[in-house]
Amino acid sequence: MVEFDPEKFDDKYAHYFAELQRAYKNAFEEMNDAYDSELVHAIDQQVLNESEPFYDEERGFRVELPENPADRLTAVVVDDEKLAATLDEYVETIERQLYDAFDVDPPAED
Repeated sequence: MVEFDPEKFDDKYAHYFAELQRAYKNAFEEMNDAYDSELVHAIDQQVLNESEPFYDEERGFRVELPENPADRLTAVVVDDEKLAATLDEYVETIERQLYDAFDVDPPAED
């Protein structure tokens, strides 16, 4: 496992591409096993393909989604509540997988 350096995460694709791929892949597999696979695949291909992971020492890992993710989703028909709940869970799963991939503990909650 590569040693995580928060300063290198600014240029994450040059330093941590394999770890990012693994975290996103593991999150996809976890979500695909637990949720509607068509919805998970559509979110993966049409929303998360434009997401961006970030890291800072105070907040830890976070995944920012593109604007209006519901508008991007055209491969499936889903109500807004189900999409929001699934997308929230998916983002949390990715963030958890990022902590695992980099062997970093989440920041302590206040």
